[in-house]
Amino acid sequence: MTDLPKIGAPATRALANAGYTDLENLAQATEAELLALHGMGPKAMSMLRRALEEHGLSFRDQATA
Repeated sequence: MTDLPKIGAPATRALANAGYTDLENLAQATEAELLALHGMGPKAMSMLRRALEEHGLSFRDQATA
């Protein structure tokens, strides 16, 4: 289990409220699903994408959603 990176408070709350608590869990979501959460924006998504890549993970492909 890998902790989420430090991102803004609104994005952190959005992820927590949706049940995303670690990077492995986050990798099960598509970018579109996360962007639909209130509080998620492009900067937070970029930081999350980078953190996932650093751990050999990525968001779920929209085609397999």
